[in-house]
Amino acid sequence: MEQPKTLAEQKREALFYRKKNGYDRISPEERQAMTAYCAGYKRFLDEGKTERDAVSAAISLAEDRGFRPYVRGMALHPGDKVYYNNRGKSLMLAVIGQQNLSTGAHIGAAHIDSPRLDLKPSPLYEEDDLAFFKTHYYGGLRKYQWVTTPLELRGVVALTDGRTVPIRIGHDPDDLQLLVTDLLPHLGEEQSKATLDKAFPGEILNILIGSEPFPDSQGSDRVKLMVMDLLHEKYGFTEEDFISAELSAVPAYPARDVGLDRSMVGGYGQDDRVCGYAALTGLLEAERYPKTAVVMLVDKEEIGSTGVSGMKSQAFDTFMADLCAAQGVELRVCYEHSICLSADVTAAYDPNYASAYEKRNSALVNYGVGFSKYTGAGGKYDCNDASAELVAYFRRLMDENGVLWQMAELGKVDGGGGGTVACYMGDRNIATMDAGVPVLCMHAPFEVTGKLDCYMSFRSMKALFEAE
Repeated sequence: MEQPKTLAEQKREALFYRKKNGYDRISPEERQAMTAYCAGYKRFLDEGKTERDAVSAAISLAEDRGFRPYVRGMALHPGDKVYYNNRGKSLMLAVIGQQNLSTGAHIGAAHIDSPRLDLKPSPLYEEDDLAFFKTHYYGGLRKYQWVTTPLELRGVVALTDGRTVPIRIGHDPDDLQLLVTDLLPHLGEEQSKATLDKAFPGEILNILIGSEPFPDSQGSDRVKLMVMDLLHEKYGFTEEDFISAELSAVPAYPARDVGLDRSMVGGYGQDDRVCGYAALTGLLEAERYPKTAVVMLVDKEEIGSTGVSGMKSQAFDTFMADLCAAQGVELRVCYEHSICLSADVTAAYDPNYASAYEKRNSALVNYGVGFSKYTGAGGKYDCNDASAELVAYFRRLMDENGVLWQMAELGKVDGGGGGTVACYMGDRNIATMDAGVPVLCMHAPFEVTGKLDCYMSFRSMKALFEAE
């Protein structure tokens, strides 16, 4: 016979806050839905390894659900589904709600760019009968992780005749692979003495692309000529056309299940496509839209959210102003009544590096979507810092919808820090809260997330879009 709880036990249960592993809280049906959701997510990761590819993949999914391109001035009615492709590198989607935009919109904002190696404007060179591409790394990557990693090349080459040539090399299972070479340990004594940053300076992140010389040539650039001849034959561009190219080297391996229990997802670019996919699918799967639901999938977050495709751009304001104009609403009125989930990943507590975290306030894998009242660095610099009332609103919304969540900080106060697009939404007078998936190995070529957390991030977005 079960013994009655003591008064102290009852008080602890009623008054203390204790995190609980999500697998102790979800039903078998939810586990099946989680598995199906993550299968689609892995396909999205494989297809969308650059922001251009992610936009293309997102549009394909949206059009399958009845979304159509937005044209300025078009009539909009409740239930209409529209999207705006911003130069192929960011995407805005909206479902017009039952309520007028004067009551605000419910917004999910995420970024779809990730750390990578971009080719320089003049990348191709030969040295000692080996051909290389010179790169300029993009975002806050740890350079040592990118040497000897199998790479593929994705992007576009824009030609002066107006054509844009898509490039994808190394993606298919039987395709070639590229890589950045590393020094053998037998000769690496001096390298081993250097700090990680000094041991791998940016200028040595050169991609090995060929070794066979062009036949019947006496020049010192025969391998370079062979490489350029192959590229010209297949894609029709010359070396000068690299100047107007956007080509990125990204990890070549596919997203995979991680762990003997297959409870995690491993793959490149989960920061922040895991949240971008959650926002997108939350919009697509919502069953009702009381308020206009908007998803922003933006570029350039990893380098400051700048440029025409970043969150600082007026492209978002223009899109929202057009939607408001169709209903005779001023943009500022819409913004001041809107709510946004800034969907970006947070750091998952890693017991192997426990000293970098403050465990009490860290996100744990499989404990649900991670809400962050603030991010930033040091004394909360460059953060949004959601109000107590907004945090309470999302606590209530998640609990009412059975969404598992946890609160999280990004490591120790003085340990470093990081930012999201939340501050740029807050600058627009939009009440904004950070929310995202806890990630192990963040910014590495192969990041790891818990399937449960991925699924709950989707559920959190769906709950927001369905909320009154």
